[in-house]
Amino acid sequence: MSEPAQTDPAPAKPRRRRNAPITVDLGAMPRPDYPNFAFTIDKRAADSRARLGRLRTPHGTLATPNFIFCGTKASLKGVTPDQARAVGTDIILSNTYHLMIQPGTELIERMGGIHRFMGWDGPMLTDSGGFQIFSMGHGSVADEIKGRRQTGRAETLTKITEEGAKFRSYLDGSPILLTPERSILQQRQIGADLIVQFDECTPFHVEKEYTARSMRLSQRWGDRSLAEFIRLEDDPRYAGRQAMYGVVQGGVYEDLRRESAAYTADRPFFGTAVGGSLGGTKQEMYEVVAMTMPMVHPDRPVHLLGIGGIQDIFNGVRQGIDTFDCVSPTRIARHGWAIIPGVAGQRLNIRNARFRQDGEPLDAACGCPACAKYSRAYLHHLFKAGELLAMELVSLHNIAQMNRLLRDIRSAIAADTLGAAERFWLGDEAPADGRV
Repeated sequence: MSEPAQTDPAPAKPRRRRNAPITVDLGAMPRPDYPNFAFTIDKRAADSRARLGRLRTPHGTLATPNFIFCGTKASLKGVTPDQARAVGTDIILSNTYHLMIQPGTELIERMGGIHRFMGWDGPMLTDSGGFQIFSMGHGSVADEIKGRRQTGRAETLTKITEEGAKFRSYLDGSPILLTPERSILQQRQIGADLIVQFDECTPFHVEKEYTARSMRLSQRWGDRSLAEFIRLEDDPRYAGRQAMYGVVQGGVYEDLRRESAAYTADRPFFGTAVGGSLGGTKQEMYEVVAMTMPMVHPDRPVHLLGIGGIQDIFNGVRQGIDTFDCVSPTRIARHGWAIIPGVAGQRLNIRNARFRQDGEPLDAACGCPACAKYSRAYLHHLFKAGELLAMELVSLHNIAQMNRLLRDIRSAIAADTLGAAERFWLGDEAPADGRV
């Protein structure tokens, strides 16, 4: 006889006056102690905020700084988890919003959680779904460092309220209300080690007044996320298995970033994620990160949401960022771009005709399956012939190169030679300011 299906008790309703913000009293709740998690800082650089750390999770310990690869729909496109692990990958992420729509977080839980479902045994992170408020509500109109890719998909966000964000499913048009409570429950059901509070990622083009209102809404959503996280710690299915990050918002405004950083530092989050609008250019992004990092909790792991260009990583590491994520390594691979240190833009387009008769590997120092066995000429041929193997091999190469980059960075921090590593990877694009 099958066991009856488990149901989740309804969360305690937050206090609310008519037309007032929804608030919860975290002081009346126990503080989460994250028993199976720890973050240890082993070294701080003398000439920057760069640091070496260890992030312990139930699925392994992660050396930091590190890069989190995007398996948005429980899949690294074109690459198996075993292949990713074989080229040095330590941690991946999946997206709550997309998994909620397909196949559904309840099914993932019934299948044993995301690790078993997709065959990955290492640490994982899920985002909250909040970025979709940005990408689906504003992404097609914002000149924003995070939002320049055009998908052609119709906007599906319908309304943001105190309660949450209302969407239409991009699969069937059915209405969806994503609240802080639902986001946390779904992340619990997915089962990633590291999860993120629900927030609104504001775009660059909105006014400061909107950014401030949104930031304070995200703070109330953060309290509600914590309350739901704490409530579900009493459930044996979830107790001790996850740790939550709070998100620093505030757009490009220093006073708002300071207020938001103080909020996250005051709340019992395990880690800090730097999110929200980071500006419209790389330089603005660097300025926002530089102004924010001295304000965050100094002893918690810090993740930079959605940013992972090679130059961006060096800049972030110098500011004290511990982890990064970005879809670009596998996305650019599918278009023929291979990551190579020292060249312009740190990548080559293997589709270019000049590689048609090039018998050299992509990078003789790499050692990935693409570089160990195949020539640039062969990879050029595969792309021209439309063979799927081309995308698989260059994806593996780019994953291996990103892992090599972060290993080089960790070694350089340990040896106080971060400037030399930066010059090796960025070539002529490295800062000419005498760093060593």
